[in-house]
Amino acid sequence: MLDMISKINGIVNDFVWGVPAMVCIIGVGLLLSIRTGFVQIRKFPYSMKATVGKIFSKGEAESGSITAFQAVCTALAATVGTGNIAGVAGAIAIGGPGAVFWMWISALLGMCTKFAEVTLAVKYREKNAYGDWVGGPMYYIKNGLNKKWHWLATAYAVFCVLTVFGTGNATQVNTITAAINSALTSFNVVDADGTKLVSLIVGIIIAIVVAMVLLGGIKRIGRVTEKLVPFMAVLYIILGIGMIVFNIKNVPAVFGMIFQGAFHPSAFTGGVVGSFLISMRRGISRGIFSNEAGLGTGSIAHATADTKDPVEQGVFGVFEVFMDTIIICTLTAMIILCSGVSIEYGVAAGAELTISGFVATYGNWVTIFTAVAMCCFAFSTILGWGLYGARAIEYLGNEKLIKPFMVLYSLVAIVGATMDLGLLWGIADTFNGLMAIPNLIALFLLSGTVVKLVKERWN
Repeated sequence: MLDMISKINGIVNDFVWGVPAMVCIIGVGLLLSIRTGFVQIRKFPYSMKATVGKIFSKGEAESGSITAFQAVCTALAATVGTGNIAGVAGAIAIGGPGAVFWMWISALLGMCTKFAEVTLAVKYREKNAYGDWVGGPMYYIKNGLNKKWHWLATAYAVFCVLTVFGTGNATQVNTITAAINSALTSFNVVDADGTKLVSLIVGIIIAIVVAMVLLGGIKRIGRVTEKLVPFMAVLYIILGIGMIVFNIKNVPAVFGMIFQGAFHPSAFTGGVVGSFLISMRRGISRGIFSNEAGLGTGSIAHATADTKDPVEQGVFGVFEVFMDTIIICTLTAMIILCSGVSIEYGVAAGAELTISGFVATYGNWVTIFTAVAMCCFAFSTILGWGLYGARAIEYLGNEKLIKPFMVLYSLVAIVGATMDLGLLWGIADTFNGLMAIPNLIALFLLSGTVVKLVKERWN
């Protein structure tokens, strides 16, 4: 049965993430960049200043919303997750070192795409029956386009609900259990047979904690993510920079592998990965899986921010993609490639490859810290995507469906703790691609609105 599901998913995935999808994702990002005068570059210093400045500002948000910084932390909670650790490792294993280059390209254009998504989400958001701000692709399609396009909003919401269980939950829990099991086995606390029981116990604990946070509503989610995200990001960056310092002599060669491998992957993969299209596809798809630019999901969190200026919140989207892909994903790639660990190209890989890179430099003791970092990354992602799914199910039905959805979503953690990694990532990739289609169409149609808002704000 699983083999059949895997084959069917493989066919759909090849179609969804084929050349047309790459053209659409890059094309929309390039269109928005050109029409806004590459706002992600022009206003990059402003974006950094505005975002970092919010870290030190205190204050409470109005009822039904969270602070601007909590909003960006909630969005980063969903983006800075296993896509940065397991996803990058998978991209390198299947697409070669050159996949990292295509991640950078997707991030450069994705900064503008995310800026547009967040700006539109705040402009076209609305209040629900509980008085909370709700927004995102469903709402900027509904409130920004005429009725003949409203079916796109429904399609997006359906794909979002299906996606959150895999992308937002199961793959994240799978990575948590992999990190914990790696740490426990490296110190001989449990043997290979005992890891199954550990995974089940971890899955149950995660399900309980996730339910406690999500059922507390947007305010509780915001309070948790604003503390968790900075902590986990700083911890991982410190470990990553230390790793690079210890292997500084390998850095020039690694960058050479990345740039040359983007167009000639066979030179570094022994011929296993022979097409630059494979490298491009893996890099872009994993980049989008990580930073979610083009998926529109992050805008759902930003729509809850206590702000009256759509463009002001939009610059947080630029920071978000930069932090996620340019900083965190690049660090992960350097950890793997600088360490000199053996990479079996053409074979799916996950968090264990990144962990092996750390261990090669620091020794087994570092598995404790990587386990903590990855647990934080993955747990925060589960919370962020839980919010996305709740907003999508609310759009399809009503507010009464939110709590039952939250309970079901939490229970998926138990399933995700023991599922096959390759199949999980494959299904997550497919649903990510399906979500992008209606959102990219909406961004194309609403690009004029984004340009108008940018001109009103800065010209």
